[in-house]
Amino acid sequence: MSVESDNKQIVRDYYRHVSAGERDAANALLADDATWWIAGKPEQFALAGERTMTEHRRLLGTIASALPHGVQVEVNAMTAEGDRVAVETETHGISAAGTVYNNQFHMLFVIRDGKIIHVKEYLDTLHAKDVLLDGE
Repeated sequence: MSVESDNKQIVRDYYRHVSAGERDAANALLADDATWWIAGKPEQFALAGERTMTEHRRLLGTIASALPHGVQVEVNAMTAEGDRVAVETETHGISAAGTVYNNQFHMLFVIRDGKIIHVKEYLDTLHAKDVLLDGE
């Protein structure tokens, strides 16, 4: 296997664990010193900005509360070059308030030594704010 196909498999495994609600297994694929950046202006979208893994895991708890039945992630396309994997995904879930959460993402994963070390996440921030943060 090539580095690119190995890295793509790490990302596939990450999303498989997320969709199965296996948070610990998904988190195990992230380096302890990894960072996660979400598009948007933090003053307008509370999820936006760059976070450490400790901060990001706390944020995932907020999202898990907003989507108590979990979220399914469908990988639509994936491209890898060296340590970078670009992914187009679509999520499906139902919020605690009964609202459909269906968002499209473009994600850029950076992988080193078999672990995800950095993620850049682009999404429909307005939809996420409306459904996950009750319009905050």
